[in-house]
Amino acid sequence: MVKIKKSKSKNLAWVVAVNMGYGHQRPAHSLHQLAYQNQVIVANSYPGIPQSDKRIWKTSRKFYEFVSRFTHVPIVGPWVFSIFDRIQEIPSFYPRRDLSKPTIQIKQIYRFIKRNHWGKHLIEKLAKNPLPLVTTFFAIAFMAEEYNYPGEIYCVATDTDITRAWAPKNPHQTRIKYFAPNYRVVERLKEYGVPEKSIHLAGFPLPMENIGGPTMNILRRDLANRLINLDPKNNYRNNYGALVTKKIKLKSLPKESNHPLTLTFAVGGAGAQREIGALILASLRKKIKEKKIRLVLVAGIHNSVSTYFRQQVKKNGLANQLDSGVVIVHASSKEEYFDLFNEAMRVTDILWTKPSELSFYCALGIPIVMSPPIGSQEVFNQRWLQTLGVAANQDRPEYTHEWLFDWIDSGWCAEAAMQGFIEAPKCGTCNIEKIIARKPQATKKIKMTLQY
Repeated sequence: MVKIKKSKSKNLAWVVAVNMGYGHQRPAHSLHQLAYQNQVIVANSYPGIPQSDKRIWKTSRKFYEFVSRFTHVPIVGPWVFSIFDRIQEIPSFYPRRDLSKPTIQIKQIYRFIKRNHWGKHLIEKLAKNPLPLVTTFFAIAFMAEEYNYPGEIYCVATDTDITRAWAPKNPHQTRIKYFAPNYRVVERLKEYGVPEKSIHLAGFPLPMENIGGPTMNILRRDLANRLINLDPKNNYRNNYGALVTKKIKLKSLPKESNHPLTLTFAVGGAGAQREIGALILASLRKKIKEKKIRLVLVAGIHNSVSTYFRQQVKKNGLANQLDSGVVIVHASSKEEYFDLFNEAMRVTDILWTKPSELSFYCALGIPIVMSPPIGSQEVFNQRWLQTLGVAANQDRPEYTHEWLFDWIDSGWCAEAAMQGFIEAPKCGTCNIEKIIARKPQATKKIKMTLQY
């Protein structure tokens, strides 16, 4: 796979995330070059964290992972999850109305902050060098405001629509400034009472290692190679070839791709939906042996998922294809995993995943096959992807070898790749950097698609 060179730190800000699945740490990892000494601070496991804080975070994390996994328990599982999901459900957007009243979830967060001094140690530690604080988790921003952090406080929203929990208890008077990934989140924050002047339409922070800076030189080259694999019969390029070369800013596409047709399947942060990966593997067994497709199975940091995938590879008689026709992405730490994942994305032609924060990766020109969403936020992400025309719901995984190749041959996958590249926000990381560094370009209006 393509090796990625990591950016050097610019020491612009404290970048703070939490270890709860991948949804908050992945975007923080994309901002690593802004972080002081290139280090993203993990609020629930940083060196010196008080035991009282550790207990609160541990309870929250265990509950989150338990509920996520519990969805697989027949009959009872979906019922239990539906109760949990209702607590953090995103309300309907219309009719537009005042939704600034704090919810039970918000009141509980502030109760922990005030009664248990939750997060005080972290904020006081960062306040000794009051750089702008950029966090991908709302509770950290609330802590910073409550404990009078002397620097600027920024919160990065990580979904295409968000719950009331993202806005503080008293939103009208908040010091917190928000980076919204799309227009809907801008409007949602205003419904929740956050002043418009405190909201920046920035885009989702994608890894610069996959983009290449303002010229997007890496992204454009990778997309050119991807389109060769996604349009083998030229059904898309025969109609839109001129548009493709104009938008990618290349005189012509390469005659051959620099990698084989590659499908990547990613499990969630709690290891959810690994069984779908097994069905995909079994379905594509013959195609893999014939070298017509390469399958990348993303196990993340889960040893049990990695072991499960390896067992399935052996079960399907593909042991000799491991690391060539079948690649398992697994690492011992999230930082290493994110780097490996970003590397894999450069030679991925189709991404199969639930509509999590990975929904924004369609902006890299990667069409998405969506496994069933888990939770209210992912349902909204699913809708956003469908609105942009960059994703489709999975068909039956056991017949992937049939329908996936029909999609490719028709040219739809190539069309979805171009839609993502053209319409989805790509420059979130650059925009966030400009705003923090107070560069004049940051005040320019950012073009975004997105009202649904």
